[in-house]
Amino acid sequence: MFGGGTPELSAESYPDKRNIPRMDFLILFLLYLAVVLLGFVMICIGSKTHYLQGLISRGAQIFSYIIPECLQRAMLRVLHYLFHTRNYTFVILHLILQGMVYTEYTWEIFGLCQQLEFSLYYLFLPYLLLIVNLVFFTLSCVTNPGTITKANELLFLQVYEFDEVMFPKNVRCPTCDLRKPARSKHCSVCNRCVHRFDHHCVWVNNCIGAWNTRYFLSYLLTLTASAATMAVVSTVFLVRLVVMSDVYLQTYVDDLGHLQVVDTVFLVQYLFLTFPRIVFLVGFVMVLSFLLGGYLCFCLYLAATNQTTNEWYKGNRAWCQHCPHVARPPAAEPQAYRNIHSHGLWSNLREIFLPATACYERKKK
Repeated sequence: MFGGGTPELSAESYPDKRNIPRMDFLILFLLYLAVVLLGFVMICIGSKTHYLQGLISRGAQIFSYIIPECLQRAMLRVLHYLFHTRNYTFVILHLILQGMVYTEYTWEIFGLCQQLEFSLYYLFLPYLLLIVNLVFFTLSCVTNPGTITKANELLFLQVYEFDEVMFPKNVRCPTCDLRKPARSKHCSVCNRCVHRFDHHCVWVNNCIGAWNTRYFLSYLLTLTASAATMAVVSTVFLVRLVVMSDVYLQTYVDDLGHLQVVDTVFLVQYLFLTFPRIVFLVGFVMVLSFLLGGYLCFCLYLAATNQTTNEWYKGNRAWCQHCPHVARPPAAEPQAYRNIHSHGLWSNLREIFLPATACYERKKK
C-alpha cells in the first residue's frame, strides 16, 4: 500500500473490522502530545513569570547533580553553539523538515488524491505556497535587518523618539561604542546593534529588525498557510476514504468481547494502522499549524500595536509603574509607560512594510 502502491478503495478490500481489537496507543500518543504542548506553553509563560523561572532554575540544579560534569560541559558547549553563535544548523534543519514533509505529501497523498479526482488547484496550492515561502525565507536570511554603523548612526537617531522609560537619550552601546537610537538593541549573537530590534531567529540565522520584519512576517504567514493547507487536503483525503469504504458502518469486538460500533477513536486508530505515514503527517502538520498560527497571531498583534518582541519581553520589568526591577534613583517617581510609537493600525503596518530608512539607504546607494 506504500512506496507507490495504489490501495483499493472498495469496502471489500479492507479486513473484517470485527476481528480488530481496540488499540490504546492513540490515547498514549494524545497524552504525549499534550505533554509536549504543555511544556511548550510553560516555557513561553515561564520566560515572563518569575515563579516559573525559579522552578526552571531549581529543576536545572537538580539535573546538575544527576548528569555527570563532563556531559554538562559538552551540553553547554552544544547549546552555546546552537543558540549563541551564528550558524546554519537550524536553516539546514528547516529545509530538511520541509523537504521531508513535501516528499511525503507528493509520494503518498498527491497521487491518491488524483485518483479520487481532487481539484488540481487544491493539490498544487501547497507547492505554490512553498515557492513563495522559500522566497521570503531567503530574504529573511540574507537581508540586512538594520545594522547600526558610524555611517548611519545619525540617521537612525532621528527615526524614533526617546521615551525616557525603555529608551533613554544619550546611551552608548558598550560593545559597538555607538549612540543607541530608540528601539535599538545590541544582538550578542550577531555582535551588532540593530535598529528596531525584534529578536534573533535561529531558523533564519539572522536578526529580525526594521528592514526585514516585513519579510519575516510574510515568511511566517506563508509557512502557516502551507502547513494548514496540507493538513486540510490530507484530512479531506482520509475522510473521503472512510466514507467510500463504509468503515464507519462496521462493528468490532473490544477487549472484553463485546460488540461495539465503530467510533471516531477507533477510526483514527484504524487509519493509523492502514496509512501510518499519512496519519503521522496529518498530525504533524496540524500541530505545526496551531503552533505557527499562534505565533503568527502574536506577531501580528505586535505589528498592529507597533511593538517588538524585545519591547514586549521587557514590558513587565521596564514598562510597569511599580516594577522593583527597574533601576532608578530612590527619590524618583515610578514612570508609567505609554507606547508613543503606535499611530494607528495602518500607520503601524506601513512602518513595517515600508520602512523609511531602508528607502533612504537605497536612494543613497
